[in-house]
Amino acid sequence: MNGDTAIESDETFLVTLTNAVNAFSSSSQIQATIANDDSTIQFGSATYSIAENGNSLLVTVNRAGEVANSKVDYTTTDLAGSNNCNVINGAASSRCDYITTLGTFTFAPGETSKTISIPIVNDAYAEGAETFTIAFVNPVGMTTPVPTATITITDDDATNGTQNPSDVPSQFVRQHYLDFLNREPDPDGLTFWTNNITSCGSDAQCVQVKRINVSAAFFLSIEFQETGYFVYRVTKSSFGNLPGAPVPVTFTNFLKDTQEIGKGVQVGVGNWQQQLDANKNAYTAAMVQRADFLAAFPITMTAQQFVDQMNNNAGGVLTPSQSFSLTNFLAGGPTQSFRRATVLRSIADNATLRANEFNKAFVLMQYFGYLRRDPNATPDHDYSGLNFWLNKLDSFQGNFADAELVKAFIDSLEYRQRFGP
Repeated sequence: MNGDTAIESDETFLVTLTNAVNAFSSSSQIQATIANDDSTIQFGSATYSIAENGNSLLVTVNRAGEVANSKVDYTTTDLAGSNNCNVINGAASSRCDYITTLGTFTFAPGETSKTISIPIVNDAYAEGAETFTIAFVNPVGMTTPVPTATITITDDDATNGTQNPSDVPSQFVRQHYLDFLNREPDPDGLTFWTNNITSCGSDAQCVQVKRINVSAAFFLSIEFQETGYFVYRVTKSSFGNLPGAPVPVTFTNFLKDTQEIGKGVQVGVGNWQQQLDANKNAYTAAMVQRADFLAAFPITMTAQQFVDQMNNNAGGVLTPSQSFSLTNFLAGGPTQSFRRATVLRSIADNATLRANEFNKAFVLMQYFGYLRRDPNATPDHDYSGLNFWLNKLDSFQGNFADAELVKAFIDSLEYRQRFGP
């Protein structure tokens, strides 16, 4: 049979039997079927529309055909660039209008449909309809006949609002679920954290303290510590810090990996612990097979070299006995992916690494969560801002309230202008 790239259903042809010798057939023809081995993936629609106050948009993805180990990445993109959120040009911005959504689809046998949830941000700007796109990239074992869908956010503001949405307790809380946990709030959580702020009544000082504590609680939450901070530690252990930078991960890479680990995880709901554990295992298993990881840790490495280099990347966090135990385990099969992934996860979960990087990760997440950018991106040009806040947080021994770390970011013009004048 000859394989082709055409998108087609199962096809049939006829085989005619002639000149039979010592054989009998009740039919001179046999019908044969060629099963389609092409797998395609498409969006349920080429266009989607959602009102600005509509919370999250669900985008449907459909697969036809079936190929083992087929997968495809997806990502949202827009043309807003670094424009301020009050710029009116018809382009939605991932900092102001929706939450960047990235990930990878893999399909189980027989699975034909999935959905992508894209959170929408309700700002106070009168900006008219704005668009962005979602696209498939890097397909493996499948084709994408229509790889992009256009999404339109319809405005619900006739004029610019007079109140910044970040000053509305329920909207302030919802935004933290989107920015730090990459999901819509569960009703109980939204009510709990909103009431935490509104319990102050008209006491402005009380409101300010509650806003700071509620905000910090999202970084400190189990859900973020075991998703976002786990990604930080895995990347640190795998590659050390970025070249010329004091941090190990960029915003875009952090966001993609964090959203993957957080899929189906809501602390306290269902089998969230098992789901989280499975997500972590899948993430580290994929990490040790990435090209950049294999370039840093070639399979020619001995078990001792592997553990030593990873420990060095992590900042020398292993005790001699921990190093010996991991080396001995990896020596059972130094090239085996599951052993490499187990060592990686063990080092990423090391208590000393957690403690050593905690303050730095806290500061970095102020940029990732609140400002939706890297610390050296516009309007900054280097890491001096991050270093300033890290030194201040360290000087207050990690006390974010005394260091005024969270307060500075949620009160900053850059943060507030994401949502309104």
